[in-house]
Amino acid sequence: MLSNENIAIIKSTAPILKDRGVEITSRFYERLFANHPELLHLFNQTNQKKGRQQTALANAVYAAAENIDRLEEILPVVKQIAHKHRSIGVQAEHYPVVGEHLLLAMKEVLGDGATPEVLQAWEEAYSIIANVFIEIEQDMYDEAAMQPGGWEGFKAFKVTRKEIESDVITSFYLEPIDKKPLPSFSPGQYISVQLHIEGEAYTHVRQYSLSDAPHQDYYRISVKQECDHDPEGVVSNYLHKSIKEGDTIPVSAPAGDFVLDTSRDTPLVLISGGVGLTPLVSMLKTVVTQQPNREVTFIHAARNSQLHALKGEINQIVKQIDTVKNYTLYSNPTEEDRKLKDLNTGYITLEWLQKVLPHNQMDFYFCGPSGFMNATFQALQQWGVPEERMHYEFFGPAKQLETVH
Repeated sequence: MLSNENIAIIKSTAPILKDRGVEITSRFYERLFANHPELLHLFNQTNQKKGRQQTALANAVYAAAENIDRLEEILPVVKQIAHKHRSIGVQAEHYPVVGEHLLLAMKEVLGDGATPEVLQAWEEAYSIIANVFIEIEQDMYDEAAMQPGGWEGFKAFKVTRKEIESDVITSFYLEPIDKKPLPSFSPGQYISVQLHIEGEAYTHVRQYSLSDAPHQDYYRISVKQECDHDPEGVVSNYLHKSIKEGDTIPVSAPAGDFVLDTSRDTPLVLISGGVGLTPLVSMLKTVVTQQPNREVTFIHAARNSQLHALKGEINQIVKQIDTVKNYTLYSNPTEEDRKLKDLNTGYITLEWLQKVLPHNQMDFYFCGPSGFMNATFQALQQWGVPEERMHYEFFGPAKQLETVH
């Protein structure tokens, strides 16, 4: 329990962390990896190089400082991060190491501002915050391992099928080598895959949304291939070009809190951009099975039909289920696309949403690239949709959506 004095010290440092948080977390990661290079196996090095992880951590530290006297306020964020930690294998023994290097980075960056009193207060605060993470993550580890068909860590899966879905997206069907039944998952969750790529110094771990409904004898991920010269392409290119049917990939149990709430029967709107449709396809397939009377509108934005994955599956559902509507929006349609009878062109806007949706009294789930996410969030915000009816997920470290002022 923090003293009132230390709470005041932590809260007084919040403005400094807001201004210099990324500087501190960047120095933290430099120190951490220099002294503990073995931890590089746990981290996405692309996110490190692009500064995404540093920004995400800085935001989390700032939120902790702001809410140090009411940590329950940030529990949703803690749980979201904890899901990621469980899926990649972060352990309790990592936290003291992280705390040591985070305090050293604060001392180095803040200089005279990092007084002994400030560092002592932050050492105590970090211990409390770390214990919250450790307890939540241990519960998640136990749940993943003890559920029917569950397992600890990474388990070997065979690629039983590899199917091209568009010019840039390929689906991989994964079945456990040990032939044991698979644990179910909540639609919207992801798995982590662990890859040892020849020529790469460190193991790569990536999260991919499960793109099919639960209760199958396989897991399916649908992966976008990034450009060869893009640092993000290391893993996706390896999967697309080098992984073949019959190959084995280590996989962790499903995780994630961006999940469909099937306890509600409110009309549902699923809005996706690009490869962001993968968790929403899982949600769509689930809701038509478990809630066949629930009204669903599936909206997908892509550049054109050549980059539009899984459209056959969605169209088939729309043909079979009267309660499902489907709209596609192409920003750069091909000549063939322009011949389509019901072609929508352009980008997601409030005006367009109001044209295709009868009202805003719905539950909205959306996922896609950053620009798409901001545009969708702002459109819904302008329409007066309350935040509790908006559910979304970023691929990679969480970011802050830009609100309308």
